[in-house]
Amino acid sequence: MSSMSGLSKEAESQYEDNPDERLHLKYSRREIDIPTLPEIRSPSRLPESLGLSFKSHDTSILNQTQALGSSQLPSEDSGYGPSTSGMNGWFAQACAGDLPDDFEKIQNASRQLTDLTIQPEDVWDYTSQSQNMGSHYSKETEASSHTSTPQTDVKVEGDEDIASNDLREPSSPYSSISSQLSPAKTATPGVQLPPKFVTPQSRPNVDKLARAQFADLRPRTSLPSNLSAEDLARQSILAAYSSRLNPFALHPNEYHLLRNHISLLHVSAYLNIRNRILRLWVRNPLVSVTAEEAAGCALSYRWLGLAEVAYEWLIRRGYINFGCVEIPDSSSVRIKKRQLKRAERKTIVVVGAGMSGLGCARQLEGLFAHYRERWTSAGEEVPRVVILEGRARLGGRVYSHPLRNQQSSRIPQHSRCTAEMGAHIITGFDHGNPLSMIIRGQLALHYHPLKDNSTLYDSDGQPVDKVRDAMVEKLFNDILDRASVYRHRIDASQTIEGNRQLIEAGRDPSGEDQKPIGEAEQTGPSTLISNDSNVVEQVPGGLDKLTGKAHMIEGTRAKEMPAVAAKDMGWHPAPSVLAEKDLNLDKAAHTKHPTLGAVMDEAVKQYQYLLDLSPQDMRLLNWHYANLEYANAANIGKLSLGGWDQDIGNEFEGEHAQVIGGYQQVPRSIWQYPSKLDLRVRKAVKRISYSATDATGATAKILCEDDDVIEADRIVLTMPLGVLKARSVAFEPQLPLWKLEPIHRLGFGILNKVILVYDKAFWDVDKDMFGLLREAANGVSLNQEDYVSNRGQSYLFWNCAKTSGRPVLIALMAGDAAHHAEAMRDADLVTEVTQQLAKIFPQAHTLEPTEAIVTRWGKDRFARGSYSYVASMAQPGDYDAMAQPVGNLHFAGEATCGTHPATVHGAYISGLRAASEIIDALLGPISIPNPLVPIVVKTEGSPKVNALKRKAEGPALAEPPDRRQARLEAFETEILKAIFAKLGPRPAKPGKSGANPFLLFSKDKWGTCKQKCDDARRAATGNPGTKASRNEVRAALGQMWREASYDVKAPYLEKTANNRLVNTESAATFQSRLAKWDEEAIKVRKEYTEQHPGVLTEEEEEHMWRALGVEEVDRRAKKISGYAEESDPDVDV
Repeated sequence: MSSMSGLSKEAESQYEDNPDERLHLKYSRREIDIPTLPEIRSPSRLPESLGLSFKSHDTSILNQTQALGSSQLPSEDSGYGPSTSGMNGWFAQACAGDLPDDFEKIQNASRQLTDLTIQPEDVWDYTSQSQNMGSHYSKETEASSHTSTPQTDVKVEGDEDIASNDLREPSSPYSSISSQLSPAKTATPGVQLPPKFVTPQSRPNVDKLARAQFADLRPRTSLPSNLSAEDLARQSILAAYSSRLNPFALHPNEYHLLRNHISLLHVSAYLNIRNRILRLWVRNPLVSVTAEEAAGCALSYRWLGLAEVAYEWLIRRGYINFGCVEIPDSSSVRIKKRQLKRAERKTIVVVGAGMSGLGCARQLEGLFAHYRERWTSAGEEVPRVVILEGRARLGGRVYSHPLRNQQSSRIPQHSRCTAEMGAHIITGFDHGNPLSMIIRGQLALHYHPLKDNSTLYDSDGQPVDKVRDAMVEKLFNDILDRASVYRHRIDASQTIEGNRQLIEAGRDPSGEDQKPIGEAEQTGPSTLISNDSNVVEQVPGGLDKLTGKAHMIEGTRAKEMPAVAAKDMGWHPAPSVLAEKDLNLDKAAHTKHPTLGAVMDEAVKQYQYLLDLSPQDMRLLNWHYANLEYANAANIGKLSLGGWDQDIGNEFEGEHAQVIGGYQQVPRSIWQYPSKLDLRVRKAVKRISYSATDATGATAKILCEDDDVIEADRIVLTMPLGVLKARSVAFEPQLPLWKLEPIHRLGFGILNKVILVYDKAFWDVDKDMFGLLREAANGVSLNQEDYVSNRGQSYLFWNCAKTSGRPVLIALMAGDAAHHAEAMRDADLVTEVTQQLAKIFPQAHTLEPTEAIVTRWGKDRFARGSYSYVASMAQPGDYDAMAQPVGNLHFAGEATCGTHPATVHGAYISGLRAASEIIDALLGPISIPNPLVPIVVKTEGSPKVNALKRKAEGPALAEPPDRRQARLEAFETEILKAIFAKLGPRPAKPGKSGANPFLLFSKDKWGTCKQKCDDARRAATGNPGTKASRNEVRAALGQMWREASYDVKAPYLEKTANNRLVNTESAATFQSRLAKWDEEAIKVRKEYTEQHPGVLTEEEEEHMWRALGVEEVDRRAKKISGYAEESDPDVDV
């Protein structure tokens, strides 16, 4: 992309920064060497999602601690949106080294918040490569040109280099809560629960590698003891909704995966487990969900197979453990260094470092870490992931251009003053937007929530009457609604529902249902449902002014007569108009390639016969036209009538927002955290050679413009649709026709911006935007065609003073005006926009901007436009065809995401999908045991009882299954409480045998060494603000260790030896301690059962002992139970 930096070398160097120059954060499982949350002053204010608890009753340190960030940040009025952690101000201080005097107190207080049950040997150093974290943590707890002066001179400069753009972010995933991995806070931590009347041998036998991490795991350990089943179910259901999943039905992909393995009865149990796993992730996306936690979401051993499949499916499909989160390396196999050169290693190349490419690469890194043992056990290294980017920066169409003047008091310190050249708005955080987890849950970035408090100004600069505006908006929505009658009806994907009552109550089904779903569907009535079978018909309910997107409301395709509808809107149709006369739009709709614009224009013409529309009404109508063109980056005359809104109904809910300090912080953070991805910039791709058949061992080659050739086993192509349309890259062999046709049929539009920067705002900075009506090309007109070319020219102004750090207005160029801007001179565009502003703000003293930037995305050779739209020739399924791989060539990007096209989150979701395809291709599909759910073992025969006893047992035999299951679970819980109260938790497996003495030395000496390195760097450069890089500090630490005397090293060597000795001794006695604990637990269980006769029937108790491997138990006391009176002479004692 030929983007212009707009910064002189002197100005640019002011913002150069080494990304390694960050606060050195370490995590030890004994203590956390970072300050705790500043806003926490007492235990009552601890965020529940952190899962932290006080181990000391002395909270005076925290009570005395002053809030570092919150007290120094400006108020909400200054543009700060809510942030998950509220730590951005503190982290900026930490990065600058300006920590206050009471920093030490906060450090000490943070250690009191750490759960001390975890092992002290495993030291984490976030400044180094990730190590094996184990499973100790719980989830519960553009092209642009630049106008450098107010004059008409336009300075064109080269693309901004990624190195000079490597600045401190306003927050970090390792600042505040992101650095504090939550310790376990489960109902029964570290304790093995007995199976629910199923012997361990009855669990399915599966491949060791696929089953190893679930074979010995325990159910119920992730269920909080302080929540009722209904409350847990409610939270789990909300978590599913927050993850783009239906909590009461299988995802179509889940349905096809499971239909031949589970029965209809088991669907509810699977959904309960899946929803509970999602709850763990949604409540704390700072820490990955582990296999132990996933297994702990099952209520009994019987459902562990379902838990494993749900966990694997959620991980592979990118519903959990995505974003900037560390994935623990669970492999116990390591390839020796001498074998590394001989070890096989596959290469995955991602072409494009936009949101889809970075998201895909980051997800692949996480998946490879999760499945590391699958490769290491075969003597291979995990695949490498390489990203190729043609530009000198990352982000793609997410580009936050740095402004020349970086002085600001409105955004967090150390945040850059930027202008959004491309993507601008986060369109809703709720109901499944994955960016919510990343921006709010992991990075804790500041953002500004947007409000639709806009004012519309007429072409003469006067505000439009709000009543008239509302009437015309209703008319526009009515026209759009009538055009929606011709929308394509797309068949919904098929799936199956669980028992809604059981899921809402948090209960699993009881009983047996032997037939799998697939078999039952063939032999009996279909149990399938459509994804939207229970949904009331949805119709467009107007446009969202902030995004230009149509939103859905409940309704029907049947419409009122136009005259009746017009009266309801406040219009006064002519008396001669008959109320029963309808609009006739069929002629415009029944052409070869009908367009939305043609049908809507025809509706406007026919409404002009019914209503007395004035020129101002026409300007208002066409303002809404322009807003619709903004959403689609195209003139509505190019949009498909039947499919222009094919993604409608998938919108995320909640407030729209802008990221303060630049949207580009998001892709940069995905690249950097938890460790940097292998990104190679200025690697424009010229030709791709791939295997169309995806034969075993087939490879691909990428030829770059610099003649560099890169070999790959698989390629993920994230180029924008515009680049594919332009055929900028050659393919060998040529892409198949089924792929080329949707590339040709889909549209790729243009949206441009004119960005104006001022020293002082002359507009209302509390309003996020204001609109401007545009005249017809020939002045005053009632002809709809006269408004087409001009209606989108600076029709909307975004006020970015609260997000960019400077008084900034962004004028949007939509529809045909966006194409006109590509050919106009910058000075002419800026002059035209300034003239329009002068009409609206005649009182302003000066309207000359101090800086102006114009985007030209159509001329950017790495984009060739802004985003995709459904063109008139497009067919249903084109987006899905775009997403399909061709051999070992995979595709991602917003134009491959049919549910969320033309959005940043859609691009990111497509990257997750491509990563899922690759892991399936490399490892095969998810392995499912057969049978997935073991059959409950029933005892043969029944005890002999006399008539009186059978009569007494009658009510128990008639007990409803749900009530029986609740009784058994409650009794089991009480038994466990008694066991834990007497014996404590079950012995845990010992950790590592020891730690590296150099790591212990580094932990102690890092601060001192860094200070010395910083001093040396300042002395060498003469710059008092410079700091040493992380690598320099590491090298200095290594030198210190090598030069240290034996006396200095002795404490660390001794501590390492002691740790190794202690752990070795603990490991030696582990089995005996475990056996003794289990033996004592059986005794406590016997005592408790004898003390509470009548709760279990004899058959239930027999099942319990058999499952535990206890063959003979004295049941004499049990014979006298609540089922027969003690004085009954017919009872055999």
